[in-house]
Amino acid sequence: MREWYGEEGWGVIDSPNAPGGCWTHQSHLDMEGFRVLQVGQQVELTFDDRGQDGYPYRAIRVVVPGVPPAKVIDRRGPSGAYRSQVGFRFDL
Repeated sequence: MREWYGEEGWGVIDSPNAPGGCWTHQSHLDMEGFRVLQVGQQVELTFDDRGQDGYPYRAIRVVVPGVPPAKVIDRRGPSGAYRSQVGFRFDL
């Protein structure tokens, strides 16, 4: 990890396979809870060459060795979180 701007939620990761730096956002960090990295921290990186904000590469997924990944949410089937009902009764 080259640099991390915690208040803004982004940073730059150096890798021999991504010369010039790889831009990453906290949403790319595969971990539970508050997502933050430390300068000098070792990470495993998946990226593409679409670049962002002047950096030639952009992270797709960042994993910190020894830190459990985020839980996968099973989205098969209906969710009660998006269910609502309404009923109307007319007395004539």
